[in-house]
Amino acid sequence: MRKLIYLIPLFFALFVAILALNKEDTPEEIALALLNSLDEEKRNRVHMSLEDSSRMNWHYLPWSSWERPGISLKEMDASQKAMVHKLLQSYLSEKGYKKVKDIISLEDVLAVIDNDPKRRDPDQYYLSVYGDPSTKTLWGYNFQGHHISLNFTIVDGKMSYTPRFYGANPAEVKAGPRKGFRALKAEEDLAMELVNSLDKSQSEKAIFKLESFWDIQSTNQAEIEHQISPLHTGKGLAIKDMNQKQQNLLFTLIDEYLSAMPKKLAEKRMAQLKTEEIDEIKFGWAGATQLGDGHYYCVQGETFLIEFDNTQNDANHIHTVWRDYDGDWGRDLIKEHYQSSNHHH
Repeated sequence: MRKLIYLIPLFFALFVAILALNKEDTPEEIALALLNSLDEEKRNRVHMSLEDSSRMNWHYLPWSSWERPGISLKEMDASQKAMVHKLLQSYLSEKGYKKVKDIISLEDVLAVIDNDPKRRDPDQYYLSVYGDPSTKTLWGYNFQGHHISLNFTIVDGKMSYTPRFYGANPAEVKAGPRKGFRALKAEEDLAMELVNSLDKSQSEKAIFKLESFWDIQSTNQAEIEHQISPLHTGKGLAIKDMNQKQQNLLFTLIDEYLSAMPKKLAEKRMAQLKTEEIDEIKFGWAGATQLGDGHYYCVQGETFLIEFDNTQNDANHIHTVWRDYDGDWGRDLIKEHYQSSNHHH
């Protein structure tokens, strides 16, 4: 019995160790562990206040064409890189995280096409952390590089995930071992199926321009208004003017964008769209209605704007973005937080 008593502390320590192994770290814990693992110089570069102007300074150009805040994966060791990817997985669905990896992997394809591995470096993606993750009430982080801009703001347990940009160059790999690979296939094919299902009167409303735009119209603006959309003057096909099959296609397309988010958040946002602003949702198209020629589309509601273009590089270069008019950068959540917090009254 006495020997068993001596073994109790050992059993307890083993039990605690097993719990620690099985414990799922929270995003805040991951962010803090990453910050604490950095030396002072890197930590000062990556960790800023939530009010820092760099938080809304974003672009989708290659790293050498636009300076990003924070530090790059290239400057991190293997364990720090793993923490960055774990942080991304915390706030992305499996599908959303896969798109990130697929888009980054295209840098290796471009390195061969351009014969420029320095410019096309899959480690030149940057992380920056804003606010204090330990509070769990008001913080955020950005992950940015060529054709990726992910911007998360966490306020009192709620999350803003916009602006959110995904791009793909090439849109379809034309040669080599990955020939035929398309990182953003569904975003293109669903919309192409929808526009080609429209009858003449529907097409006249939806197709507002015979030539595609060169790029998304909202570009990398920090804040946007409804007027930025090509549909703000009344152009586009309203969802109420679509048949049931077309409506289902449009919602499947919207869901493809939402599905990058964790499932519960995506389902909640879709439910809001279907109940609160379904009458406001419109679909618009510019350019060709077949693959291989330049085309652009947008989906606009009362609170959001989706844009897609595939025009550059002989229509083999995609840009996509989801913007929230009031919710980008968590502006609506932050406003609500300050209005409801006693110490801010």
